[in-house]
Amino acid sequence: MKIAVVTDSTSYLPEELIQKYDIRVVPIPFILNEKTYEEGVDITTEEFYSLLAQSPELPSTSQPPLGEMISLYEDLRDEGYEAVISIHLAATISGLVGNLQNIASQIEGIKVIPYDSGITVRLMGELAVAAAQDAAKGMDIDSIVAHLDELRSTVDEYFLVDDLQNLVKGGRLSNASAFIGTMLKIKPILTFDDDTNKIVAFDKVRSMKRAKKRVESLFIEQLEKTDYPVHLFVIHANNEKAANEWRDSLQEQFPNLRISVTYFGPVIGCHLGEKAMALGWMRDIEE
Repeated sequence: MKIAVVTDSTSYLPEELIQKYDIRVVPIPFILNEKTYEEGVDITTEEFYSLLAQSPELPSTSQPPLGEMISLYEDLRDEGYEAVISIHLAATISGLVGNLQNIASQIEGIKVIPYDSGITVRLMGELAVAAAQDAAKGMDIDSIVAHLDELRSTVDEYFLVDDLQNLVKGGRLSNASAFIGTMLKIKPILTFDDDTNKIVAFDKVRSMKRAKKRVESLFIEQLEKTDYPVHLFVIHANNEKAANEWRDSLQEQFPNLRISVTYFGPVIGCHLGEKAMALGWMRDIEE
């Protein structure tokens, strides 16, 4: 069976991986200063953060039109694909994957499997790469989805943000009340809750330096319990210098670990704000 892999632009995959594995990437729209942009198409990440700094209003995000998604799946069918695994950002922060599940059975001539990554950013991108690798090996749909489930269970991440206002106003922080009134005085540590898969405030620390140390300690705790190779990601929102410095520090502590620097593009940056940082990890799909 010829199987295609689709993901969305919040996977923030490097172009070389997109081309190598022929992954189709759907741009997620966002609105800034009353203008709609398609992430990764008509604005760069650097341009977005420059506009964000000058914007009097918070940006908002949208979803790709379902008609465009249907057209994409039909185009894949016409290219000879018999099935498509469509991997998207967590259903708790976007309705996209739920809407795709509602229409999947209506698309004739190709089996469409919408898959909730339970996450976003490059961690989701790794799931898309793994699915494409599996498809290239000739694995069947059920085996690929089972592998994705296994990989998804190894994902963990902690976000460090300077300001919660975007997440609070956007309604994407489920326990925001824990921080109201102290937002300017602390550096919140956020994560995806294991039970609800919603973004929750996990801890609050008095400085970014302390927040990083706290997250590092959480990573070490998990690493000590892990019996498989781990790929660690340092993620930044227009803060590459700080991300590289953190990566270098982590590499000294864990010389045998694969550590990559990646970024929050506009759609996720809309909610986390500039200068946000994160540490994320999962089973290394290359080992």
